Amino acid sequence: MPRIADIARMSGVSTATVDRVLNHRPGVRASTVQRVLKAAAELDYLPEADLRAAMAPKPMRVAFLLPAGTNRYLTGLGQLVRASEAALAPLGVKAQVEFIKSFNPELLARSLLQHWRKVDGVAFMALEHPAVREAVNELAERNVPTVTLISDVQNCRRAACIGLDNRAAGRTAGHLIARFAGRRPAKVAMIAGSLSYRAHEERELGFLAYLAEAAPEVEVLGLREAHDDEGESYRQTRTLLAHHPDLAGIYNIGGGAGGVARALKEARRERDVVFVGHGLTAETRAMLIDGTLDAVLNQDARSAMLAAAAVFANLRTGREAMHGIDAPRIDVIFRENLPAGV
Repeated sequence: MPRIADIARMSGVSTATVDRVLNHRPGVRASTVQRVLKAAAELDYLPEADLRAAMAPKPMRVAFLLPAGTNRYLTGLGQLVRASEAALAPLGVKAQVEFIKSFNPELLARSLLQHWRKVDGVAFMALEHPAVREAVNELAERNVPTVTLISDVQNCRRAACIGLDNRAAGRTAGHLIARFAGRRPAKVAMIAGSLSYRAHEERELGFLAYLAEAAPEVEVLGLREAHDDEGESYRQTRTLLAHHPDLAGIYNIGGGAGGVARALKEARRERDVVFVGHGLTAETRAMLIDGTLDAVLNQDARSAMLAAAAVFANLRTGREAMHGIDAPRIDVIFRENLPAGV
C-alpha cells in the first residue's frame, strides 16, 4: 500500500505538506495542492470519489467592503451580494458583505487589514488616500488580492478595477444637461458625494470639460458635497434654488438623489430643472417615471459583482486579472427605455 512518504517523494514536497493537503489544512499553494493530489491519484492512495472531492478547490472567501449610509445603489449592491450564493458558485466564490462608515479612509484601511487572515480576496469601493494605498499594498504582500469597485485608487498593487470610465460619464452628463436645457445661457450645479472618491472627481472633471468645450454659454456654479446623504442633498438643493431662481440643471454625481428630488418638488421646479443622476434603484426608477429625474447613468450592479468575482477566479488559476471580462459600460437610462425590474 502507498504511504504518505511515497506521495511526498513523487510530488517533491515534505510529508508534512502532504498531510496538510490530505487533511484540508490551509497554508499550501494551489499548484502544490494539485501536484500532491495528482501523485495520490497515481498511487491509488485514495478512492476516486474522494480524490475528485479533494481536488475540487474550496470556494474562495471574498469580502465586499461597501460604504454605509443612504446611498440606495450601494445598499442594493450589498443586498445583491448577500443573495448571490448560487450566482457566484460557478466562479468558486463565496462572498460576504460588510458596510463601513463612509468617507473615512483610516477606517477603510483598518478594515482592509483586518480581513487578511479571514478571506482570500477583498472587493471594495476605494477612497483616494495614502492609508488606503498602503493597506492595499500590505494585503498584496500577504497574497490577498484586492479589486476596487465603482471608484478606484491608483499607484498601488490592487489587482483590478471594476468601474466606469468616469470622465466619460461626466462628459455624458454634461451633454445631456446642455441638450435638455436647450443650449442657451443657463446656470447648472453639481452635487457630489465626496471628491475623496476618484470616481466623483473624474465625473466632475468630465462634466466641466464637456461644457467648456461644447456649451460655453452654460455657467457652472460651485460644486457642493453632500456625502451621499439624502438630508444633506435636500438642504444643498434648497439653498441652490433659493440663491439661483434661474437654475436650469443639476448633476447629482453620487448618491442622495431622493433629497434633490424632494427639494425640487417642494419648490415646484421638478419640471423645469433638468436633473441627471447616477445609479438605477427602485427610488431613481420612480423618479424617472414621474418625470422628476431626466436621466440616470448606471453601472449594472449584478455585472459589477460578477466581474469582481471573475477577477478572483482568474487570479486563482494564474490568468490575467481581467481575462475574459469586458470593461463596464455606461448605461444611459430614460423613462422611455427603463429595463424591467431595478
